[in-house]
Amino acid sequence: MDDWKKDRIGSALRGENPSVIARMKTGFAVIGDTQFLPGYCLLLSYPVVGSLNDLDAEARKDFLFDMSLIGDAITEVCKPLRINYEILGNTDPYLHAHIFPRYEWEEEERRKRPVWLYPREQWNECQFSEERYGYLKQRLSMKLKELMDRHY
Repeated sequence: MDDWKKDRIGSALRGENPSVIARMKTGFAVIGDTQFLPGYCLLLSYPVVGSLNDLDAEARKDFLFDMSLIGDAITEVCKPLRINYEILGNTDPYLHAHIFPRYEWEEEERRKRPVWLYPREQWNECQFSEERYGYLKQRLSMKLKELMDRHY
């Protein structure tokens, strides 16, 4: 059922990845597997590279710009307090960026700390499904495409 998760980029290229919001200049914008912070998205780099440092200067600028466009779309659709951007690379061996909206309704102590410190139960309770979050995904997709049309 979730076989596409074994190869998120390959499945995006084949049109089989249901989390894809948009094809961008430097990869794929996808909605996060969990939505306890509504609007959480990622940018999956394509072509596949190991890290930001594997890109030349122009490709780095493009990747970071695409990442910021996703943040702009989340900001316009979800109205968060701010956006946090993270490029980690500790688990998945390919360049990808996490784009987390942070909200005023979060407990202040949690909001000031990394998202990764939220309890696992919270991550699991809000797993993405089309039924529950499809409308949000659609709105993010429309806004991101509008922003790409304006800036590309």
